[in-house]
Amino acid sequence: MTHHTVEPAGAHERSVAGRLPIEPLDPAIRSIQPGGGVCMSIELGWGRLRRGYLRLFRRGYLRRMEALRRGAENRCPHPVLDPRDVKFFRNQGGYSWDAADDPFAWRDRLPVARVGLAELLLLSGGCFVLTLVAALVYWPVAVVPAALGLFIISFFRNPRRKIPDAPGQVVSPADGKVVTIEELAHDDYVGGRAVLIGIFLSVFNVHMNRSPVAARVIGLSYRRGKFLNALRAASTQENEQLALRLQENAPPHRRLIVRQIAGAIARRIVCGAAPGDDLDRGELFGMIKLGSRTELVLPWEPGLQIRVAVGDRVRAGSSVMAEYGSDVNERDP
Repeated sequence: MTHHTVEPAGAHERSVAGRLPIEPLDPAIRSIQPGGGVCMSIELGWGRLRRGYLRLFRRGYLRRMEALRRGAENRCPHPVLDPRDVKFFRNQGGYSWDAADDPFAWRDRLPVARVGLAELLLLSGGCFVLTLVAALVYWPVAVVPAALGLFIISFFRNPRRKIPDAPGQVVSPADGKVVTIEELAHDDYVGGRAVLIGIFLSVFNVHMNRSPVAARVIGLSYRRGKFLNALRAASTQENEQLALRLQENAPPHRRLIVRQIAGAIARRIVCGAAPGDDLDRGELFGMIKLGSRTELVLPWEPGLQIRVAVGDRVRAGSSVMAEYGSDVNERDP
């Protein structure tokens, strides 16, 4: 994810050659997980203890991290001593480190979601402790917590994906089942007719979200709400959700929306992108924890071909959802 310095409200970059100006960050988005949560609070509490330890015993390390640190100000609600301190607040701007200078960058390459590590340690770890206790008492009972622990690990998995690279293709922003394909007479952001594709993510799906196209993040909007079953149509209007407004980097600079919607079990939307970020097609930008819905809104135009049908199973970053005919023609000999 390529980060840009975002100007404050009133000083947005001008729209050039069809490019939209970057919007200020929604003030309701104060972290990459705007709904908060118990595990996030525990991790932030651990951070206070960690910073105390570093100040007492790792002063040389802190001087080195300060020398490598980028940015002119701290926009986190706590002191920033090393890259771990900006984990939940990297979309706020301020302090940061280059990947080469981040001693914890390897965590982004793990086969599980970095933003889910606390849940993995607390929930799956607790299950495995119960497994050991149960095994000592009556081993057949140990199967239940062991299976639950493995399920939690599988939920936070982050598999690598092969991303299609043909012009005009729009890939799925989420794993799951296509439950809605609807033509919209008008969408304000898209600026005309649009197509909405809804994807339901069960607890058995990978819950990482990926960018459908190579695009710039124009803006984000977050809204608190209910936690209805994500299969219900009312969930799209009433549930907690975050909308990511994108504009393709290449002409004709189409405008798209990816909407993360919480479900009955999923109550934690995670979005690490910020206005002004450039995302590659298929690049990770967030996740929804524990069962949810993701919607894709793309502009309708002559030659648009929808490549999926209701009931199809799709995979984030690798399944082609739609293809624009004008771009297809451009690559034909």
